[in-house]
Amino acid sequence: MSTSNQQEILAKTLHIVLADKLVSSQFQHDELTIIVHAQHILSVGELLRDNPEFAFDTLIDLCGIDYSAYGDSLSVRHGLRERRFAVIYHLLSVSLNHRLRIRVLVEDNEFPAIDSVTEIWPVANWFEREAFDLYGIVFNNHPDLRRILTDYGFIGNPFRKDFPLSGYVEMRYDDEQKRVIYQPVSIEPREITPHVIREEHYGDSEF
Repeated sequence: MSTSNQQEILAKTLHIVLADKLVSSQFQHDELTIIVHAQHILSVGELLRDNPEFAFDTLIDLCGIDYSAYGDSLSVRHGLRERRFAVIYHLLSVSLNHRLRIRVLVEDNEFPAIDSVTEIWPVANWFEREAFDLYGIVFNNHPDLRRILTDYGFIGNPFRKDFPLSGYVEMRYDDEQKRVIYQPVSIEPREITPHVIREEHYGDSEF
């Protein structure tokens, strides 16, 4: 069976089994993507793992997304203008050799929170910590939700679209205190665009 036929069968089966828990589905980059309601992520995750028709035993990756500056056409199509944050899950069935991408739009833009899937796929532990650190998405019932990439005293979430390129604070070593200290950013934010000058007929082939 070809990959495209396998994906089409998977899509039809998902629509039947998930029913109203499934918002929509689409084929993207030769891979099936489904959107499910945030409140159903645990029941959907368990079903996708335990149902022998799916057998998604492996969570390959989990990441956050900030849609606040997303393209207009796609924003309208998927309702992303109302929902700023989303969590993306990449699943693999080792036994059935098929993949699935799940997009879950987080309900609250001011305090984005969603249930942790660590009980379903334990590998989600560090992935969810990364999304919490970089996007500020809170994963309910996570066993150890704390920053994983930035420093403990870091302010803000650096992958949010409104996070300044220079950050909010900088650190330096203080000779008097004999330790590293934090202070307000002293670098003035600016954008640098290189000015490129090319000779006439640059790159033209003589052959």
